[in-house]
Amino acid sequence: MNSNHQEKKLLILVGSPRRDGNSAALAAAAQRGADAADTATTLLFLDDYIQGFLPDLRHGSAPADRYGELFGEYFLPADGVLICTPVYWYGMSAQAKAFFDRSFTHYAGSGPEPERVKAAMTGKRLGLTVVSEETYAGAALGIVHQVQEYARYTHSDFVGYVHGAGNKRGEVAADPRQPLLAAEQLGAAFFTRKYSDYRMETPRSHNVWDAPARCSTPGVLP
Repeated sequence: MNSNHQEKKLLILVGSPRRDGNSAALAAAAQRGADAADTATTLLFLDDYIQGFLPDLRHGSAPADRYGELFGEYFLPADGVLICTPVYWYGMSAQAKAFFDRSFTHYAGSGPEPERVKAAMTGKRLGLTVVSEETYAGAALGIVHQVQEYARYTHSDFVGYVHGAGNKRGEVAADPRQPLLAAEQLGAAFFTRKYSDYRMETPRSHNVWDAPARCSTPGVLP
């Protein structure tokens, strides 16, 4: 058991309104993998916390819901966040998009509190699961790109995504690409999966992976 690994907190956010839907199934699979790896996990449904969209703050106030609790007590302290969303019109669900949009009310402005929030928003590990009715690989790419750009903006690491196909509740389990297994593996390796995103000036080895141990005996595997 890795004590340093235990200290990491993974927050799994489900952007589907269905508690027994395909996004929830992928989220549960990821949580199983994370739990098996001794990662502290919390799985939440965004519907329980978000009841409205980002308003014009100069002429109104944020909705009276639990977003502040979600953002301040769960998201900011998390070391990693996995977003689980269905594909709606080739984008993420309104619940998932509102989660990102509503953060504006916490980091905008001046003073110590927005600076503290911005510091806590950066440097996380991010992951994504998406479910679409279509098996077409491009159906999810708009969401993938959006999360990647959020990761770039917040100096976070986008460590991976899983795309499953299904329409009826639980149908993602029948996807021959085995997205449930992939989600479980993503959860298990969320904080250990190798991440690299090079720039021209980035120091790096000539090898992407550590070379396997060599055996001096011919014909014998190390």
